[in-house]
Amino acid sequence: MKLIQMTDIHLTSSGKTIGGRDPYINFTRALEHALTNHPDAEAIIITGDLSDWGEKTDYEVLREIIEKLPISVHLAIGNHDDRATFLDIFPEYEDQNGHAQKVFQLSKGVGIILDTWGPETHAGFYCSKRCEWLQKALDEAKGPVSLFMHHNPIPTHVGPTDQIMLQNRELFGSVIKKHQQKVSNIFFGHCHIPLSGTFYGVPVFAPRGTNHAGFANFKETTLLTASDLPQAYAVIFFDQHSTTIHMIEFGYEGPLRIEGSPDYETWDKEFTMR
Repeated sequence: MKLIQMTDIHLTSSGKTIGGRDPYINFTRALEHALTNHPDAEAIIITGDLSDWGEKTDYEVLREIIEKLPISVHLAIGNHDDRATFLDIFPEYEDQNGHAQKVFQLSKGVGIILDTWGPETHAGFYCSKRCEWLQKALDEAKGPVSLFMHHNPIPTHVGPTDQIMLQNRELFGSVIKKHQQKVSNIFFGHCHIPLSGTFYGVPVFAPRGTNHAGFANFKETTLLTASDLPQAYAVIFFDQHSTTIHMIEFGYEGPLRIEGSPDYETWDKEFTMR
């Protein structure tokens, strides 16, 4: 099974740029790159910050785009989104408590979209109601579960970034701990930097976003750090015994060199490029 993860697309209704980059153009470039190079992907999951300002027209444009795609797309909301406006355009995501969450079937197990949005803050939250919903979803899930959320449940150890991470991660973690054997991976976004680690024994991963990039600047203690690193998305491969994740820097515009061979017998000083 192959999945595509995109994150932090930050659509702007007015076509304004962020960090000198147009989010709409870069999102459509990411989709074209992914569908051209990975037409066998089962689904695309976008882990939040769908809109830069939570505006209705952004969600209308997003709905129009994804409804034309040949594969299914699943959406999580982030801190730049507006839950009520999102649910107005995507009502199928609303759970019984008014959160934007859903369960979807995969050929290998189940995917679950989580809502870590909170009003008037960039930080993430997963309250008791959401934990109850997740507990029930995990109890009912058949096979391995992949969770998709916006906010990072693990610290980056970059001070300003961690101020806006998932705030009540211990409460969220109490649910994950009970289902360590069932939850195979947690995928998130938010940080604009590639990250991997574990959370209560479960592997976690985030790619860089499809538009503007961050940087792990450990010296900066007050403000978030931006960079001009390439735009990216992730390709996730699942097989019976492993999960492999690539961060694809589709925004890289330099050359690609085909050099060398994996066949050891062909290696020599005359023909091997160095």
